[in-house]
Amino acid sequence: MKTREDFEAFLAEVRKATGIGAMVSDDAGLVTVNVDGTFNLNLQYVQSSGRMLCFVEVAELPAGTPASVYRDLLAGGLFGKETGGGYFALETETETVVYNYLFDLEDAAKDVDDFIATLEKILQLCDFWSTRIKDGLSMHANEIPVSTGNFITV
Repeated sequence: MKTREDFEAFLAEVRKATGIGAMVSDDAGLVTVNVDGTFNLNLQYVQSSGRMLCFVEVAELPAGTPASVYRDLLAGGLFGKETGGGYFALETETETVVYNYLFDLEDAAKDVDDFIATLEKILQLCDFWSTRIKDGLSMHANEIPVSTGNFITV
């Protein structure tokens, strides 16, 4: 099992390879890096399992989001369709779609360049899904209820 010190040493290697000085964990083992003002890439080290959870907020769904958008996300999650081995979660309070991917720290530490390439692929997938969700919402924009004071219009 890898220790927190192993995780910190791994992050030092990632910083060295990427030049991203912000790849530093907080007291709870969480790393958050903003990527081009578009996404927050988060890595959470879980010592009990020796894994890192990578998670990225992809999009916030408005009230009245069409079922087709949820079906698309569900199919992606259930069948691994265009998810690169990750999965989606929906944060219920904010209706935010979150992409999740698990890394084994021991495997990731063996090849830092491969880890970095995987992070880049994750960000590309998040961009793909963000666009896909926006397109799904815009296709049905006239179906999403919009509040206008005390009345709902469609």
